[in-house]
Amino acid sequence: MKKLVIGALGIFTLFLSSCKDNDDNGDGSVDPASLVSPEISARVTDPLTSNPFTGILEIFPCNSESSIYYGNYVNNSLSVFNGYYVIVDGDTFGEYNREIHLPVGDYNIVYWGTPKYDEPIYNAPAIQEPGLKIGANLSELYFSLRANQDGTYMPVFDLVHAVKESHIGSENIQASLTRVGAGIKIIAKMSEGGKFNSDIKGIEVHIGGIAEKVNFYTGLPENMTKTVKFDLELSEDSTTMSNATVMLFPSAENPLLELIITLQDGSEHFLSQNLNMALTANTRLTLNIALGEIHTGGGAGDFSIEDWNETSETIEFPIID
Repeated sequence: MKKLVIGALGIFTLFLSSCKDNDDNGDGSVDPASLVSPEISARVTDPLTSNPFTGILEIFPCNSESSIYYGNYVNNSLSVFNGYYVIVDGDTFGEYNREIHLPVGDYNIVYWGTPKYDEPIYNAPAIQEPGLKIGANLSELYFSLRANQDGTYMPVFDLVHAVKESHIGSENIQASLTRVGAGIKIIAKMSEGGKFNSDIKGIEVHIGGIAEKVNFYTGLPENMTKTVKFDLELSEDSTTMSNATVMLFPSAENPLLELIITLQDGSEHFLSQNLNMALTANTRLTLNIALGEIHTGGGAGDFSIEDWNETSETIEFPIID
């Protein structure tokens, strides 16, 4: 079996000093025989299909019909440490999972995961994670964008999410996970074909109208006012500048896309246009950009959009003199 290369979810900062114990035995422990560890299976759903999940899955048991975090029994004591599983083709894999151990009963379970990719994905995502404690209301917690020093923000992890009421003791746990973010891939080429002009030092992409955060409990985005940036990389043959798929929180309608083209002389040229569609959860957008000749004092560009739920969009930029 191929070695799993999984983007570490590892994104939950745990404030142990804020925990409270469930003193079933007067010391925060319970009889091990009273705890159940159910089998876990997971699938990822998109608008057309449902496929077995492969990646890291974290499980957060809440009180039944609520968003209040119950916790998880570790070494027979109630702790803040949530369930943590490696999932391969929908089922748990390996011996190093941190299983959930819970008394028999009903729970409202929140799931967060990061899928494994068979194709390249942006290798430097970041996220601002919430603190977690027993009794926390997960609906008041958020995953937030991590800021750069210039007022823009970084791309995020590819996150999948679900909430499901379950009875521990009489059933295994099955989750249908849905992506909370949108993917974007940009492929830039010279409009006349051939190699990029050596005068071009780099291209930076800014996308505006991005949600600042997603709710830990619902997975829904909020405050779609932020700008995320990332760079395009030049191919070995110098014919393409592109990025591995970047994950973003969803956007407002018609987000602003801006390309900042930096030349070797230090000058910068800006191309910008509002997209015709929002970047919505569980979708991926590919932008094919055709750039005209760019040199000191001038430039040109246009780009078309493909693979957005089988629709396309074309945007033309005026020549920059």
